[in-house]
Amino acid sequence: MIDKQYIGHRLPAFSAEVEKGRLKFFAKAIGQTDPVYTDEAAARAAGHPGLPVPPTFLFCLEMESPNPGALRELLDLPLPKILHGEQRFHYHAMVYAGDMLSFEQRIADIYDKKGGLLEFIVRETRVTNQHGTHVADLHGITVVRHG
Repeated sequence: MIDKQYIGHRLPAFSAEVEKGRLKFFAKAIGQTDPVYTDEAAARAAGHPGLPVPPTFLFCLEMESPNPGALRELLDLPLPKILHGEQRFHYHAMVYAGDMLSFEQRIADIYDKKGGLLEFIVRETRVTNQHGTHVADLHGITVVRHG
């Protein structure tokens, strides 16, 4: 069983830049056809100061952590038993190419189901931009299967 003493534990904060080329690549990879995500002129014509971030792109940036395996290492999770259970995004402000984002992750909860055969680690991440504006909250669940 995962030790519930880690509920509330904060992982090291980190920053990541929203790079224009990666935004364009991501938009194409997810099949985004709205030119506002790939063409700066179309983005400006739509009232944006630059290319906006597609809805799920912040998950990619969250993986830019200096140690993407920090949660797994902290909780000594067996890699072959880990599943990505859930991901949600709550946006408070727009994010654009060129923004520098800060990510603050914490373990919000640890619980089990099916008599401990499944354990769930809930991670919440607060994202702010270079101006200190709270732009998003990310909510992710990692599932560990036993047996």
